[in-house]
Amino acid sequence: MKLCVFGAGAVGGHIAAKLAAAGNETSVVARGAHLAAMQTRGLKLLHGEQTIIGRVRAAASARELGAQDAVFVTLKANLLGAFAAECAPLLGRDTAVVFVQNGIPWWYDARLKRLDPDGLLAKAIAPERIVGGVAYSANEILEPGVIENHVPGSNMIVIGRPDAKDTPLVVDLRRALEAADLASPALADIRQSIWSKLAQNLWTSTLCTLTHLPVRQVQEHPDLKPLAERATQEGCAIARALGVAVDQAPHRPKGGPSGNSSSGAAHKPSMLQDYERGRPMELEAQLVAPLELARLEKIHTPTLDFLVPLVTAKAAAKGLYTH
Repeated sequence: MKLCVFGAGAVGGHIAAKLAAAGNETSVVARGAHLAAMQTRGLKLLHGEQTIIGRVRAAASARELGAQDAVFVTLKANLLGAFAAECAPLLGRDTAVVFVQNGIPWWYDARLKRLDPDGLLAKAIAPERIVGGVAYSANEILEPGVIENHVPGSNMIVIGRPDAKDTPLVVDLRRALEAADLASPALADIRQSIWSKLAQNLWTSTLCTLTHLPVRQVQEHPDLKPLAERATQEGCAIARALGVAVDQAPHRPKGGPSGNSSSGAAHKPSMLQDYERGRPMELEAQLVAPLELARLEKIHTPTLDFLVPLVTAKAAAKGLYTH
């Protein structure tokens, strides 16, 4: 297949390297030193004891790449405006756009205006192109052009259209992911996977960012573990109010439907990585939007009501979040 990964950072680079190594015509849109390294040496993925070299076509602009069968958009949710501005050259008549992100996607609920505040994404991407995506994978850029995967054997990319139709293209994309050693099971509704992962991220993104502890240490901390459990329960309650059966989400290889594998649990979540590295944080999609949905559905979320403002204030004080 002819596939593009737009925003080939840690997660996107992992996907691109595996798709390219599996024989797909794979391109990436990236920037800076990471782009230059991929253009010079390709994309190196450290995957347990295996080193995968992805021979990708790396470009700074979508204009260099042309129409694709599908585009995997792996930008952080707060950076999606860049895709809206540049995506037109990538879109052929039937191109699918797979938004692989954490939190509530921009297309999820028209009531959440702040996820696409100027309507740029809605104007640029027709509804029939949209495919939701959820990545169960822990990755980190070690140096430009080099990515380490922390959970070999336990990576899953779940995809599905918002209308739950399994079109031939969606089926082909799942096959391509499976052939590239990325589990991609069929599913009843992509919203189940969105909320299954979000129920985990609601505590990892808050408690880990506030304490600077990796996932496992929070899980094992006698005072923090109950907070994590309550945050998860509140996330699941919001999902139920929206008619989403979180427990029916597909299970990832090793570690349950949304749990980390043992090696991944020692990893710092992306929210904490962004804070420590001074990068803008995707708080709207991961934390603010779920609380907004809770208010709209009149769901009581006392733990999240306490944790989320602490994280947003901490990020704002460092200049990493504006609202």
